[in-house]
Amino acid sequence: MNLEILTPEHKVFSGKVYGIQLPGTNGSFEILEKHAPMIASLRKGKMKVIKDKSQLGQTETYEITGGFVEVLGNNVSVLIEDATAVD
Repeated sequence: MNLEILTPEHKVFSGKVYGIQLPGTNGSFEILEKHAPMIASLRKGKMKVIKDKSQLGQTETYEITGGFVEVLGNNVSVLIEDATAVD
């Protein structure tokens, strides 16, 4: 699926991924390929981008401050206030 992560200042990530784990305001959740359309609000917490299904260890983790996610078709847009990469 295609993923775009944006803040008001810059693009954090853009590309094809296997999935993404997000801190929703009602609890954490995961979005995988062909997910149903949705819009959800996000709270402060860790966001994990899973790049490759065959290598689940190939991830990028970010600390985010909140925002929204939209899933439509096989495209996911994450709009957040700020993101800091976590090692």
